[in-house]
Amino acid sequence: MAAIAVTIAGSDSSGGAGIQADLKTFSALGVYGASVITALTAQNTLGVQAIHDVPAAFVAQQIDSVFSDLFVRAVKIGMLSQPDVIAAVAEGLDRHGATRIVVDPVMVATSDDRLLAPTAVDNLRSLLLPRALLVTPNLPEAAALVDMPVPHDEAAMQAVGERILALGPKAVLVKGGHGHGTDSTDLLVTPDGVRRFSAPRVATKNTHGTGCTLSSAIAAQLARGATLEEAVAGGKAYVSAAIAASERLAIGAGHGPVHHFHQWWVN
Repeated sequence: MAAIAVTIAGSDSSGGAGIQADLKTFSALGVYGASVITALTAQNTLGVQAIHDVPAAFVAQQIDSVFSDLFVRAVKIGMLSQPDVIAAVAEGLDRHGATRIVVDPVMVATSDDRLLAPTAVDNLRSLLLPRALLVTPNLPEAAALVDMPVPHDEAAMQAVGERILALGPKAVLVKGGHGHGTDSTDLLVTPDGVRRFSAPRVATKNTHGTGCTLSSAIAAQLARGATLEEAVAGGKAYVSAAIAASERLAIGAGHGPVHHFHQWWVN
């Protein structure tokens, strides 16, 4: 039986992030991808021009349609901009007994455009984080989730990760991509301790969709039966290679996308 993962997230009309990045990542890693679209964005590499939210009832219907027919082995959750949509997703996951859930708490796009309504943050904390196997915030998102300063070193990253862990997820991956230094280091914080995942930092502006890609790569690995640590290691390796290959693409005038199909395209 094919490994199946579903992404519950917003659409990126430019194709570099959101649902489009997630489905590309699933395909690149040998996983069949299904989708539940929570919002439409008018978006390109320069920014987000408009957002059209999908009604919560229709989000719930998409969840029921997918899970009632497909054997979903992992779930990636991305952009959920409104409180009622977050509630509908949480209820839908419970209805269908989803367990391998990766939550990417998307709050702000690479272009600095806000994607999560301020009123939705409490629902994100109380309804989704406790249901997650893994939460994957970047440094600003991690700080915002627990009202702490943005961490600037690994000790602070661990501290904020432990605070998020106290909100109920089984594990937290605090991503260091917004940090500095020659390496980009992510910390996996679990009740059993902390594990570091590092890769050389790539000097490029082509980082559009990086967070979406990493979380969906982890979900893909989980769908294929990997343990959590194996999935994080595999996801980190995949996204690092996709960032390193991004200069082979020339997409848009702003923050271009990572190269999801770097292993297959010849250019």
